[in-house]
Amino acid sequence: MRLASLMLAMGLGLAACAPTTPTGTTSSVGSGVYGARTDSGPGGEPIEIHAVRNAYLTERNTRQRVAYNGPEAPGTIVVDPYARFLYHVIAPGEAMRYGVAVGQAGKNFAGNATINRKQAWPSWTPTSNMVRTMPDLYGPLRNGLPGGIDNPLGSRAFYLYKGGRDTLYRIHGTMDPSSIGKATSAGCIRMFNQDVMDLFGEIPTGTHVKVRSRGESEQLEGPLVQMPNGYLEPATPTVTTASATADTPKP
Repeated sequence: MRLASLMLAMGLGLAACAPTTPTGTTSSVGSGVYGARTDSGPGGEPIEIHAVRNAYLTERNTRQRVAYNGPEAPGTIVVDPYARFLYHVIAPGEAMRYGVAVGQAGKNFAGNATINRKQAWPSWTPTSNMVRTMPDLYGPLRNGLPGGIDNPLGSRAFYLYKGGRDTLYRIHGTMDPSSIGKATSAGCIRMFNQDVMDLFGEIPTGTHVKVRSRGESEQLEGPLVQMPNGYLEPATPTVTTASATADTPKP
């Protein structure tokens, strides 16, 4: 059985920043930032990365240069797990904004950290405690899941440290582009493979990362509501015809 099939059978109730099961996709997008790519895998083998479907390329999900109102200095990565954005501050008052998917573990840390390690086609290994407490689930992966097309961490990963210790917080790619912009059952912060690959080449180890709290997110992004399709939209008050009529001064 291939590792991807094993992980699908397990359901991937992984702790820390372990992601959900990858799913493949065939895209109608043939070029541009989110087009198909060929990358070099862990052993130098070519890996085909599918283009992202047009349906997943919403206004909030696609990378774009935006005005930035946060206090962070240029060069900082800012993660907002509540607005489901990642910002790369590129100049005073300006940032490149990316849409992300956020698992439950993505809300387990807030504050400042540093990218002490980054990895192309990362592997993943369960902790000894995970193997001990759930041997049927994690035992088959005790020696690790190698990087590659079957690994749901995707094409690249950034590892966040604080005070020299691993926070277990990860920013990584995904083999499930349909998840971007949504809340997922597990994992930390996922990006489109194309986005995390380009960001990987732009930021060095030692980069400062700020992960926003819910309060900071609401202050800077405003209130948001989750739509039936799983995406977020700004919350705007709805004025009904009846209330508008009631508020209209009578002659």
